Amino acid sequence: MSEEYAIQMKGITKVYPNGTMANQDVDFEVKKGEIHALMGENGAGKSTLMKMLFGMEQPTSGEILVNGEKVNLTSPTVAISKGIGMVHQHFMLVPSLTVAENMVLGMVPTKGGFVSDYKKAVQLTREYSEKFNLYVEADARVADIPVGMKQKVEILKALVRGARILILDEPTAVLTSQETAELFTQLVNLKNQGYTIIFISHKLNEIMEITDRMTILRGGRSMGIHETSSVTPQEISRLMVGRDVVLKVEKEEAQPTDEVLRVRDLEYVNDWGKKMLDKVSFSVRKGEILGIAGVEGNGQKELVDMLFGFARPNHGTVEVNGQSVLGLNQRQIREMHVSMVPEDRMIFGIAGTATIEENLISDRCTFPRLNNGPLFNMKAIHEESARLVKDYTVKCKNPHQQVGSLSGGNIQKVVVAREFSNDPQLIIADQPTRGIDVGATEFIRKKLVELSRSGIAVLLISADLNEVMELSDSLIIMCGGKIAAYFEDTRDLTDDLMGKYMLGLERQEADQIRRVCHE
Repeated sequence: MSEEYAIQMKGITKVYPNGTMANQDVDFEVKKGEIHALMGENGAGKSTLMKMLFGMEQPTSGEILVNGEKVNLTSPTVAISKGIGMVHQHFMLVPSLTVAENMVLGMVPTKGGFVSDYKKAVQLTREYSEKFNLYVEADARVADIPVGMKQKVEILKALVRGARILILDEPTAVLTSQETAELFTQLVNLKNQGYTIIFISHKLNEIMEITDRMTILRGGRSMGIHETSSVTPQEISRLMVGRDVVLKVEKEEAQPTDEVLRVRDLEYVNDWGKKMLDKVSFSVRKGEILGIAGVEGNGQKELVDMLFGFARPNHGTVEVNGQSVLGLNQRQIREMHVSMVPEDRMIFGIAGTATIEENLISDRCTFPRLNNGPLFNMKAIHEESARLVKDYTVKCKNPHQQVGSLSGGNIQKVVVAREFSNDPQLIIADQPTRGIDVGATEFIRKKLVELSRSGIAVLLISADLNEVMELSDSLIIMCGGKIAAYFEDTRDLTDDLMGKYMLGLERQEADQIRRVCHE
């Protein structure tokens, strides 16, 4: 029976030195030549289980079999030697090197000399690209290629190293619907050639479309293996979080009033001389959510940097309630009642070694209610942090726990608790639910709608098309640093239409785009 399985993880338990049990007696079996989903909330144990399969962590107890053979995966090198490859959610590519150079980076030189001979690295890249129908530009610098091609490079890197079992962690997080469809075609092609794929995703519609079977984890335990065709998205959500989850965002029609954020003719050229923002203009009003969609690398990151004082534009203006924010630091911008949920919570959202409480009050520790002059009002600080932990359902032992020890979804809840609770007039929400579980996603989306309907202006930047379409009242699509389209009403939008604008296949007339300024 074991010969039909590519992977068998039996009775896997992982306990960290601090006593945290990430996995408890988990059985995980993947058949050869299938696409198998691994699902669960953040903190459910998915990442730990896959780290053990890829040799990045070792189990406390249990055994792992690869193709029926018991193995001791002491490092990623050992896992690769056993035919296991992993494509991480955050790409492990060197931007300054070419695709071909990334393809062979770290490989042991062979008689063919693929590592030292650039021409042979290009030849190898093209050979594998053609073999697996994964088109990449071998000579292109990784920094200059679109995100969909980066995904293909990562998959090819694993295949070049001999992987027959691929672990894909959130592979569609930054792809358009067209790029996702293309990736799925390629994954089915790999499956038909006998490759085994473990597919980690929070997107239920994708799981239903592409996978054969699924394993669901909750609280470090397995909720069993299920045939994908035999369960509904609602049943999956219930197994993941232990309750019914509302998969569709319900919101009243927006009643926008006064302009809060005003952006006009914003231009920015990066350090490499590339124009990342080209005459971008728009407004966000009280009581509405304006969404910004686009393939990553089309100016969204640079736009957020301009709005929150991380960089200065070469031309243009940014005003909040009529006052320019250009040249101000983040504290001064916050004093104008602007809050931001950053794209990367680990780098810009938290201080990982500080406590939950310290992170929650970091933007308000000078306020009189928390600060009596030379001394903090610790009673008030404890009360405020305890209230926020409760209101935002942060799963933790207590507010004095180190925030970096929480799961991704709970770290994100700490970030939004701080940013949403400080009397904002404008919230900039950049990828607010990226890489978090369905329960935390539902909570944060509801909060954004609730706050917008209370009169707060919300600017939502998201690579998740379902999210940006469901939450946004109006929507901008960016392509090549420009606004390619503006939709005053998102109700009739489709993934396919959005994808055409995102990929630059279509562009609206200038008069229609100018309507985003409400002038």
